Amino acid sequence: MTTSTPTRELQELDRKFHLHPFTNHADMQNAGGTNIVRNAEGCYVIDQDGRRLLDGLAGLWCVNVGYNCAAIIEAVHEQMRQVPFYPSFFNTTTEPAVKLAAKLAELAPAKLNHTTFSNSGSEANESALKIIRSYWHIKGRPQKRKILSRTFAYHGVTIAATSMTGLPSCYLPFDLPLDGFVHVPGPYAYGAGKEADPAAYGEWCLTETENIIKREGPDTIAALFAEPIQGAGGVIVPPAGYLKKLRALARTYDILYVSDEVISGFGRLGDWFASGMWDLDPDIMVLAKGITSGYLPLGATMVSDDISGLLMSGGYFAHGFTYSGHPTCTAAGLANLKVIEDLNLVARTRDEIGPYFQAKLHSFKGHPAVGEVRGHQLIGALELLPRGGRAALSPTTMLGIKGSALCRKEGVIVRGIRDLIAISPPLIITKTEIDQLFDAVTKMLAKLWD
Repeated sequence: MTTSTPTRELQELDRKFHLHPFTNHADMQNAGGTNIVRNAEGCYVIDQDGRRLLDGLAGLWCVNVGYNCAAIIEAVHEQMRQVPFYPSFFNTTTEPAVKLAAKLAELAPAKLNHTTFSNSGSEANESALKIIRSYWHIKGRPQKRKILSRTFAYHGVTIAATSMTGLPSCYLPFDLPLDGFVHVPGPYAYGAGKEADPAAYGEWCLTETENIIKREGPDTIAALFAEPIQGAGGVIVPPAGYLKKLRALARTYDILYVSDEVISGFGRLGDWFASGMWDLDPDIMVLAKGITSGYLPLGATMVSDDISGLLMSGGYFAHGFTYSGHPTCTAAGLANLKVIEDLNLVARTRDEIGPYFQAKLHSFKGHPAVGEVRGHQLIGALELLPRGGRAALSPTTMLGIKGSALCRKEGVIVRGIRDLIAISPPLIITKTEIDQLFDAVTKMLAKLWD
């Protein structure tokens, strides 16, 4: 939609009436007010001043096929003309919801063949939690209710999903987590000062996780949730073999394993899903973001044949949302997956553009302002350092925020998290655009210590 409302007027309306997510509103207003995105095309967004910004975060880890994709827009338009909305309640559904569920079963690990839809990753995780409770209740083991997740995890912002999220800045302001949610250590070796031997730190995390399972009592633990790569926690890439051992640990103690692929799914890691790529064999897989490339809200919770069979024979399934399987959103999802296939973006990420991105990213290893480089295919992070090195870091240095602001001045959007920047561009990004992205990062690092 084209708007002619002047920027200043929009910013004033925003200041008066709009409560932004994940925002320090005082800081935003002191910096001059809201940035307004006026247009978007490919890997770029256009701001209120007409500046063309390379989006190195793909919106919010999600615009995998880039902006203004004609195929998705046309599919949404056509679906709006046919059936803009009808629920999947009342023994009824619509064609795109059915077809998208079938397509996901085709792409997902073998035993994940049934999907319930929602509106976001948070809701998809919330659905997983309720399905897990129902599963153990039907099996006559309702005492299995505790949920394990990891420090530095991000699983969403509903009350229960926030309780799983292992970031104190997300849960402490809301007096969370709820009882029954237990955090085990995530393999953030750099954050623990163990980056010299991440494999050993991963083993320690596994041992400590098992100790916590024994302490809590395996008969009381329902499930373990894990992102293959912990995105919002800082692009924490697990050491080789760690996730399979975590999965095996869950299986040993009869704990359901949930793979949260809200960020990692749909090609970002060079495969449709990390769960298939790393042979994680999850009981449940949670999806969102890249399922529509962010064009419309959609979440999905995929469950194993064992779980779906039990639920479908267990009577009335009293869960779902008005917009579960929304026909326009699922039409966007189907069109998006077809674009990914038609452009061969999964293989392109794995074989060409992902390795190029990682080579550029890892060229910063050894830079005096960089403490660590992490990444896999089209996701990465740089831990930033002040002049005094790691010893000078504190909870208030927040170099990631400063670094992301400096990158924006150079025409590139990245995300600042604590003292790191995270980068996760659209899958359609070109090598020339990757060069532009990292040229801006180079300039940012040169100015970081000013």
